[in-house]
Amino acid sequence: MTHSSQTRSESTAALETAALTAAASQWAAHDADPGTAAQLTTLARRAAHTPEAAAELADSFDGNLQFGTAGLRAVMGPGPNRMNRTVVRRAAAGVAAHLLDLARQAAPEYTPRAVVGYDARHNSRDFARDTAAIFTAAGIETFLLPAPLPTPVLAFAVRHLDCEAGVMVTASHNPAKDNGYKVYLGGRAVAPEARGVQIVAPHDAQIAAHIAAVSHTAEAGDTSAIALADKGWTVPGADLVDSYKAAVTALADPEKFPARDLRIVHTSMHGVGHETALAVLAGAGFTDIHPVPRQSAPDPDFPTVAFPNPEEPGALDLAFALAHEVGADVMLANDPDADRAAVGALDPATGQWRKFHGDEVGALLGAHLASRGGRAEKGATPDASRVPVFANSIVSSRLLARIASAAGYLHVQTLTGFKWISRVPGLAYGYEEALGYCVAPEVVRDKDGMSAGLLIAEMAAALKAEGRTLFDVLDDLALEHGLHASDQISIRVEDLGEITAMMARLRAEPPAFFDGSPVSGFTDMSVATAELPATDALLYLTGKGSRVIVRPSGTEPKLKCYLEVIVPVAGRAELAAARREVSRALAAVSADVRAALGQ
Repeated sequence: MTHSSQTRSESTAALETAALTAAASQWAAHDADPGTAAQLTTLARRAAHTPEAAAELADSFDGNLQFGTAGLRAVMGPGPNRMNRTVVRRAAAGVAAHLLDLARQAAPEYTPRAVVGYDARHNSRDFARDTAAIFTAAGIETFLLPAPLPTPVLAFAVRHLDCEAGVMVTASHNPAKDNGYKVYLGGRAVAPEARGVQIVAPHDAQIAAHIAAVSHTAEAGDTSAIALADKGWTVPGADLVDSYKAAVTALADPEKFPARDLRIVHTSMHGVGHETALAVLAGAGFTDIHPVPRQSAPDPDFPTVAFPNPEEPGALDLAFALAHEVGADVMLANDPDADRAAVGALDPATGQWRKFHGDEVGALLGAHLASRGGRAEKGATPDASRVPVFANSIVSSRLLARIASAAGYLHVQTLTGFKWISRVPGLAYGYEEALGYCVAPEVVRDKDGMSAGLLIAEMAAALKAEGRTLFDVLDDLALEHGLHASDQISIRVEDLGEITAMMARLRAEPPAFFDGSPVSGFTDMSVATAELPATDALLYLTGKGSRVIVRPSGTEPKLKCYLEVIVPVAGRAELAAARREVSRALAAVSADVRAALGQ
């Protein structure tokens, strides 16, 4: 670089930094939160001297945080591209405007209702209270949950309180620096089978348009035009949470599965599920429960784990150590907002505790629910004209379809996410491999880690009474349907452009083989079909029946690759050899996928 070009480059950078500093100053002057205003002022001052601060400031003002079907989720901090009270107020105003539009379409002079919940992350209570204040000022009858509570309680409340909408302030299992904003619809706003379900198109785009209108009619950071009530919303009493606990506890069937001799270790991963999950288990008769002491109380910093996600390596180390110490039969874990469940047990083949893959738990719950008649609730009136439907996402195991077929049930495959699974008509059970399970759609039409944990406990106790384990059921399923084994490659990136580049590479140079088997089927799922809407994913099938699906994560800066191999099992004596073969095949497919991605 010549001296003159270097000088021009430095001058351009200085101008960009000056423009960002001016934008930051304007935002800070109007910021709804004095804390983020001060943080922004300090960041702008540092940006003039340090490249790291300048980069952070630039990213904080790199457009507006986009609202989609997953709502909002991002790092907390100042600026329009972060989660903060200004961004949340604008989102709340957009959701309120959309609800009022829906109410006018449903019935004139109709007052919509909404319920707002929140977890124990930093700023969650403030984000939730601001939302309740904006909804109330807009003329929406609003309920604000009384304390940090699990996401399934909020999803339950949408239908229990007959609300048109629910908002949950949570970033689920994301790192401590993140927060998020999920929206559910219900009441007269949507069809009966979609009540209490997360939004899909076109609602996301319509809400985003309202948010954009709010954002464009005010100066940067200014939310003074958004009305906030200082009172007027309702805080439900303990009866709401008690109703949820009672409904989930009633899912257990002590007449058919009376065994309760089961020692359980439970962790809530520093989240909000501890009290509710243990109350549900105890209410159903499971009292030999050992919570992980260092993880049972809510802590927004998640001090004992690198990532508060049960899928992450090391996240369950404390739970497994306690399980070994107390001689537990099963380990149950919920993620911080308790909508997911992880299950672990002592593997008789290795003598070591291990976490079941999400697909293994999905198959176990499918088999258990099929043995109960396909429905999780007690006392339901059988309807011979309606065949129960099991559903899972495209990236989840094909084993559930075989379990459903063997039971005489229907099976439906959906796009990834419970916003799709929960909408399946006639749904009796749905799951996705990322530890999400809906075992009782009539109670919570979303993933619920606490109800799933209860039915796993019921199943494990019944098996223990017979001298069997969850591993024995997996063996039975392998003998009947073939040994299905899944794995995932998750590539975390700093720059989302890396994900775009990897997807483009796969489309331009599609792999021809996985594990030596030719690719016999390729589907670019960005093109819609009669069965599935378009999505950014690539699907490969090989002659051996192995499957690879590659897609960007919808909530994290990751590219995810989902692998599944199937090995026939001729008899029980062949199980060990089949396990060795699927382990080898998964490793080979994984290596080929990484090579195709240039990893």
